[in-house]
Amino acid sequence: MPRGRYSLHDPHDHTPLGEEHFHCAPGPSGWRYVSQTVTPSGDHLGSVDLAVDELGRPIRLELNAAGWQVRGAALDGVTWVRSDPTGTHATEGNVRAHAFTGTSPAFLVAITRLLRLTPDSPETRLRLVAFTDPVLAPLTVDQSWALLKSEAHATDNGPLIVDEYQVSTLDTGERHTVHIAGDVVLAAPGIELEALETPPSVFP
Repeated sequence: MPRGRYSLHDPHDHTPLGEEHFHCAPGPSGWRYVSQTVTPSGDHLGSVDLAVDELGRPIRLELNAAGWQVRGAALDGVTWVRSDPTGTHATEGNVRAHAFTGTSPAFLVAITRLLRLTPDSPETRLRLVAFTDPVLAPLTVDQSWALLKSEAHATDNGPLIVDEYQVSTLDTGERHTVHIAGDVVLAAPGIELEALETPPSVFP
C-alpha cells in the first residue's frame, strides 16, 4: 500500500498551496485512494476519498474542502451532490462525462486506469467534471491524453516503470506532461512527490 506525501503549488506562479498526505491500494474490485490535505502552515484543508472499479470508473468519490462536500459516482455519465458548509443546501449535478478530476493527484492515476493507453494508442479524448478550489465548484472540461513512452528505471526494489503522458486541455490548447509510476504521480503541473514510504503498486 503506497503511502506518502505530495506538495501542491499553483502551476502558474508556483505559490505553495499545501500538502496532501495519502495512501492508496489496488483491491479485488479496483483501486482506492484516501488523503488529507493541509495548508502550508499545517492547518487542515480538506480530504479526498476516491474508489474506482476494475475498469477505472469512479464508483465512489467524496471530497471535502472549506466546509463544502461533494459526493459522486459514475451514473448516467457522472452524477454528484454538492453541499454547502451549513449543510442546509445541496445541489445535484449530472454530466455525460467519463470521470471526475480536480487538484488531487488521485484523479490523474484514476484517468490512466480508465484509459489503459499504450505508446501505440492514438490520442484519446475524454470529458471530465473538475471540482475547482476553494469551494469545489463543478466545471466540465475536455482533455485529450496520449502515452508518449514507458521507461524502466532501476531501483533498490527492482525496475520501476514510469509512464510519461501528454495531456491537452482542448478549450485552451494548453499542453503539459504527467509522469506516473503504478498508482503514484511522480510529477505533474502543481504536484511534486515529496515522500514515499513504500513502492508504487503494480497494476495487472
